[in-house]
Amino acid sequence: MQKTIESIQKQTYTNFEVWIIDGGSSQETQNYLQNLKHPFQFLSEKDTGIYEAMNKGISLSKAEWFYFLGSGDVLIDNFVFETVVDIIENENSKIIAGKISYDGFSQPFIYSKNKLLKNPSWNFSMWIRNGLHHQGTFYKKELFKNRFYSLRYKILSDYHFNLSLYLNKEKCKIINTVISKCNSDGISKSGNWSIYKEEINLKTSLSLSCFYPIFYTIAFIKFILRKTVNVK
Repeated sequence: MQKTIESIQKQTYTNFEVWIIDGGSSQETQNYLQNLKHPFQFLSEKDTGIYEAMNKGISLSKAEWFYFLGSGDVLIDNFVFETVVDIIENENSKIIAGKISYDGFSQPFIYSKNKLLKNPSWNFSMWIRNGLHHQGTFYKKELFKNRFYSLRYKILSDYHFNLSLYLNKEKCKIINTVISKCNSDGISKSGNWSIYKEEINLKTSLSLSCFYPIFYTIAFIKFILRKTVNVK
């Protein structure tokens, strides 16, 4: 967590607030959080997972734009917020999405060790995979006016949220900028079948039940490729 906070503290743009949602961690961590100064604020209490924590942050924040950075992840340099704010001030899109850099390979995933960057996309391929990564994406507050991250999905709620925005024809500005460096060892990269079950269910919930066999086939192919493709 400390390196994440330090990467925020180094930003040249400083007109922002930070809510740290801590799931009731150790007293040592809470002591560290209590000593942080403006613009850092924190809430420490038990939650059911990352998406409940993100929803709490959404409810507490007074900002006009939201950005979610996971513990252990870092902004790629000191100028990320300054760069994005310049774009926001000259852009009418409600979503600004940049690249992320992956780090960590104890559970390598299908993009392979040689593909360290994930480029965002906002097109029909959203039906195949999540084209945005929340650690590379900035959302205007009004997008959360009538929706939060669904707690029905423990791993892919951000995909559900992004796909619903895409289907609602929200505009997304894709920028050629790396936003953050993220760990690739998380559960969403593990390749467990439970992830693909969520993918099937969320896609079906946003379309018609008759498409279930198609979504199942896509998920099964991705699952098999994840298990068999040489990722070295």
